[in-house]
Amino acid sequence: MPDPLNVTSPQHHPGEQGPAEDHAHRGEDLAALLGRLLEEARPAGKTQKDLATEAGIPYATLNAWVNRTRGTSRIEPDKLRALVGVFRRWGLEVTPKEMFSAIGKAVPGRAGDEREARLLRIYRELPEERQRDLVKDAEAMLRISRVS
Repeated sequence: MPDPLNVTSPQHHPGEQGPAEDHAHRGEDLAALLGRLLEEARPAGKTQKDLATEAGIPYATLNAWVNRTRGTSRIEPDKLRALVGVFRRWGLEVTPKEMFSAIGKAVPGRAGDEREARLLRIYRELPEERQRDLVKDAEAMLRISRVS
């Protein structure tokens, strides 16, 4: 067991309230990037609430990212892409690479790979009986697509 007097980072108690630990990456972290883009959108009357609504992200979740009270390491790629899409519709310049870099990740590979990973996540969360149903449905769709 490590010596508690020689720890390299402060110890937190499980119930302690404080900022989520997401270390800044090169450039801006997600909170800084979102804050900057929202500030640029302010003259057009756009708000954090508008961003959450248009991106399909719960306001509380987006607010927690902006205030650094929720970690960002597990944000789904679709959510980051939705944010990029909204900011672009608002006329702001931001790339998926900037958004993914803000959480310390590279932009995922081809969209097909991403869809496959998403389908696998969904499959694994289903009860065994539903997994069998999903496989049967997929096989039926494959047969139909081969005929078309």
